[in-house]
Amino acid sequence: MGLAYRMAGTGLVPTARFPPPSAGEGGPRRGAGEGQRDAGGFGTRSDLSCTVAPLSRPLLTPGPPSPAEGGGKGAVLGFTFALLALLIPLPAQAAAEPPLSALTLVGPPAIVFKAGRDACDGADVPDAPARAFRDAAGAVALFGMHYRNRALRGPDLDHLKLDCAVVLDSGEKSDPAAYDDRSWITATWTEDGKRVAALLHHEYQANEHPGRCPAGSYMACWYNTITAAASADGGRSFLRQSPPVVVAGAPFRQEIDQGRHRGFFNPSNIVADGRWRYFLASTTGWDRPGSDQEAGLCLFRSDDPADPTRWRAWTGTGFTAAFPDPYRKSVQPPATCRPVGPFPGPVGAVVRHRGTGAWIAVFMAKAGEGFARSGFYWTSSRDLIAWDVPRLLLEGATLYDDPCTATAPLIAYPSLLDPGAKGRNFDDVGDGALLTYASLRVAGCTITSDRDLLRRPVSIRVWP
Repeated sequence: MGLAYRMAGTGLVPTARFPPPSAGEGGPRRGAGEGQRDAGGFGTRSDLSCTVAPLSRPLLTPGPPSPAEGGGKGAVLGFTFALLALLIPLPAQAAAEPPLSALTLVGPPAIVFKAGRDACDGADVPDAPARAFRDAAGAVALFGMHYRNRALRGPDLDHLKLDCAVVLDSGEKSDPAAYDDRSWITATWTEDGKRVAALLHHEYQANEHPGRCPAGSYMACWYNTITAAASADGGRSFLRQSPPVVVAGAPFRQEIDQGRHRGFFNPSNIVADGRWRYFLASTTGWDRPGSDQEAGLCLFRSDDPADPTRWRAWTGTGFTAAFPDPYRKSVQPPATCRPVGPFPGPVGAVVRHRGTGAWIAVFMAKAGEGFARSGFYWTSSRDLIAWDVPRLLLEGATLYDDPCTATAPLIAYPSLLDPGAKGRNFDDVGDGALLTYASLRVAGCTITSDRDLLRRPVSIRVWP
């Protein structure tokens, strides 16, 4: 999700920490208390130099110079995801109660997709958490690749192969109001296997469009929005309206002198609970008169994902916050969401345990700032709002860590998929699932496009 560039420091160091939840607040209990809003007040350190290999070049090749050195455009979803530790405040206070679940790895990793072996072209790398559904014929389509969107397909999760047909491309257009610069399919939902709704992580990389951001650096110019697309042929192709429908956008337009990252990004998968559908998305927050949005994870709900205008975010008392297209509709003052969960960055996936109804979320975290070790963590919830204390599932350096010191491939984009899921959208799990994630090789300080999509069996126990 980012350009080949030099990262300023091992990570931005958030200056705000969520205090414990306050008592007596209306609505469901939650994990996040009131925190300092993100007004661009995250400190930085400039002690590290690293690059990300661009996907506009062949696989297994080192990346070009950074933008400061005249490097070209080669956006990689992965690295913005890696930089999300820079965008989100420190973990919110988790619910003070015993854990609801236990997850245990019970087998070695197996390769699902290997970029150097299975790619159709240089754009084919695991670049987002895996999302899967069964089409009308019962076959599986799995997304989680690059902004030139393709799907892995097969009769089941055990027999997937990359389909070289592009289902949704990115226009790299210079007009931010068009919402067609770089888009990744990051969530899907279908009721019948034929009509598929998709949430897109859309990046407007203003630094790559002359005159749109004099700062010239990726993070200072980054303007992100969650938009919508739809398929009428079981995910073989996706179309956007013109202009695309905005599911979640900041209540202001891209600003030439914005000076920092802005917007909503990295939606989780969509999950079902009765008539309702939910997803979690990250926001950097903002300061605006009458609308101070703190950074964190917003929980969205809808009764019809096929109509992307119906999504609303949790405010602390109800699902009433809407974040429409600021180029076409003004909301005065814009509503804000109440961040939920103990998450240091985007949620990789959320699933519901079939036996108990408990929710399980997986995500990646860096050692320090509340996490003892780097790796993948899980946390559980009864209501998607209050979450228990995160626990380590798989240790390893992630995209949040310093690639210059990596002694093994980095790990990223965790997801949980149960081959025996009862739902068409793989949003439920039984007593076992597959931890599906990406392995990214490093060359010096460069995160390369030599990546594998892996899976490992996990046993799941949830206490009633």
